Amino acid sequence: MFSSSEKLICRRLIELALEEDLGTEGDLTSQLVIPNALRGSAKIVCRSVGVIAGLPAVELVFRGLDSGLVVEPMLQDGVSVENRNTVLARVTGPMQSLLTGERTALNFLQRLSGVATLTRRYVDAVAGLPVRILDTRKTTPGLRLLEKYAVRCGGGHNHRMGLHDGVLIKDNHLAALDSGLASIRKAIDKVRSRIPASVPIEIEVESQEQLYMALSCRPNIVLLDNMNDPQLRDAVRMRNEMAPEVELEASGGVTLDTVRALAETGVDRISVGALTHSAPALDIALDYERIEN
Repeated sequence: MFSSSEKLICRRLIELALEEDLGTEGDLTSQLVIPNALRGSAKIVCRSVGVIAGLPAVELVFRGLDSGLVVEPMLQDGVSVENRNTVLARVTGPMQSLLTGERTALNFLQRLSGVATLTRRYVDAVAGLPVRILDTRKTTPGLRLLEKYAVRCGGGHNHRMGLHDGVLIKDNHLAALDSGLASIRKAIDKVRSRIPASVPIEIEVESQEQLYMALSCRPNIVLLDNMNDPQLRDAVRMRNEMAPEVELEASGGVTLDTVRALAETGVDRISVGALTHSAPALDIALDYERIEN
């Protein structure tokens, strides 16, 4: 289920989505075609195989539109649907409101389920290896909390939520300091002197020389950017010898075809931007069932 912060942002997003869809005139088609008193029922059906995420958003959409709408989930988020046309939920109540909320509810559910489904594919690809699949900040603006929720539904892990809850010293930070290898120690020392120990410090490196300097400074995590498999194995050996407590994270152009080999190098974490920036929507539909007597 959504946390309180996820529920809050979802409500704000629903308001924007409905404002975008309804404008000032509302749902003209449903108002003109469907009688006010007509009640009915519809089922939300998954037409493809995948992992479900976003059912709490469906309930927030329909209940926010009309308190007379009742949403009955058939599954929980994080469940893998193995059969097409599996019923995910039923919605019952005034048909005008049900039809008005259909697309907004499905947009949330399809998007988040797509993220969860792609994440599960990456997690399954490294099954049996002691590595974690993480997301990135390459998220849809405004949807970050929900997309990262969907990553967890798919079995992945969250990287930092934003710039506010973790330090990641990247190549452009180091370039701005313009001090060569010394910029690594300079940046880490500056950060360490100004934040509590509970805030993780991560630094990105692109070469073995940078890695050696970074490990000597003992950050929490070193991000190995766009290194190939032999380079990653060398990095793991160097870490094990110099600073076994430091975690290593592989990143950069990770695909389903390459993620297993990356994991087999011995890195602790693999961050994958594609989980959120390239996940296709899961095929989910709302089908009318019957008119209530």
